[in-house]
Amino acid sequence: MQDIKFSIFSIWSLFFAIAFLAIGYGAVLSFVGVYLKQQGSSDLSIGIINAAFFLGAILSATLSHKIISTIGHIRSFAVFASCMVISFLTHILIFNELIWGILRLIAGFSFYALLIILESWLNEKSSGTNRGRVLAVYSIVFYLAMSCGQMLLNIEGIYEYFIFTVSSVSILCSVVFISMTKIEQPILKKYDSAGFPRLYSIIPLALVGSYIAGFLVGGFFTMMPVYIYDVYSSLEIVSFFMISTLLGGLVSQWPIGMLSDKYGRRKLIAFCGFFSAVVSFLFLVIPSKDVGVYIFGFLFGVSIFPIYSLSLARANDVLDENSDMLEISRGLLFTYGLGSFSAPLLLGIMQGVYENMIFVVYVLLGSFLGYFALSQKRVNDDEMSFFVNVPGASSSVLSELDPRSN
Repeated sequence: MQDIKFSIFSIWSLFFAIAFLAIGYGAVLSFVGVYLKQQGSSDLSIGIINAAFFLGAILSATLSHKIISTIGHIRSFAVFASCMVISFLTHILIFNELIWGILRLIAGFSFYALLIILESWLNEKSSGTNRGRVLAVYSIVFYLAMSCGQMLLNIEGIYEYFIFTVSSVSILCSVVFISMTKIEQPILKKYDSAGFPRLYSIIPLALVGSYIAGFLVGGFFTMMPVYIYDVYSSLEIVSFFMISTLLGGLVSQWPIGMLSDKYGRRKLIAFCGFFSAVVSFLFLVIPSKDVGVYIFGFLFGVSIFPIYSLSLARANDVLDENSDMLEISRGLLFTYGLGSFSAPLLLGIMQGVYENMIFVVYVLLGSFLGYFALSQKRVNDDEMSFFVNVPGASSSVLSELDPRSN
């Protein structure tokens, strides 16, 4: 008890910074597509602009390490937070789809660089005995803060770009808390990701699960708000739908994790895949009004958010003691990022063909994941590791905080 108390309270400034960062990130990520839709942009344009954010995230994984190592963590945090705020506020000054795509790329690059800084600090302050607890607190803070960010979508009538302004303030608040930290600056390890052919030969289910998880979650944050706004024409419904889905994701992680420890990842990945397909099918065939859409959203969150954590656990189950878990985890995270990047692009194209195409795609992907999971080899009980809840929006450094990496 004393260990966890020391750990959490000694890094309170980091958790406050994470919370304010997630609030600003979550609000803008959900709002951009809706606002573009209000301005008459096509689904394809919305998809490309949103995909630019995740392209920035992919680039950040490989390029931001050198900047952080050169100028230090605190100054790097100030630089990237400033770039993120500049990108948010420039949305207010210029409405141009090409420029907005560039701004989203800058925001994605900056946001994931900030995550690298925060997570490397968490890793530096954590020990082998409390990493799992620190990671659990991180996940709770991140999900709840993201949910708070969605509440900002309810505030209408002040002026058009209220979300960008408030989100910028939230990001700047995180700078205040980081400037107060006394934690020693850690040394960043070089980023290396495993090649996809080698990953697939070792952990096919984990690789496929990571990509589909990235696609489902990336599509949810970028194109689902556009769909919900199209159908209901209400930012309030968009806001509470996003909140209910995020809460479903938060609540589901621990029971699904415990069940996967008991029955195996293969069955739980299959369950999440089939369950996401069923919920998506219900969206297609059952007109949902009022509280019904929020119930569906909650169930949707239950099905899609645990898939990435389950995929990581599956990788841990099948790897031998000579495998580099850090390299594998970073490879899976990169795969997750590719899924998040491709989701708005493909869904943006398909939404123009059929307005409910997002749920058709989710039915197909969920069903495929379920069948693919059941086709894979079962892992013996004595060879299984343990489940760790990992937030999808994380950097390559979070792999070092995973207690299974020890």
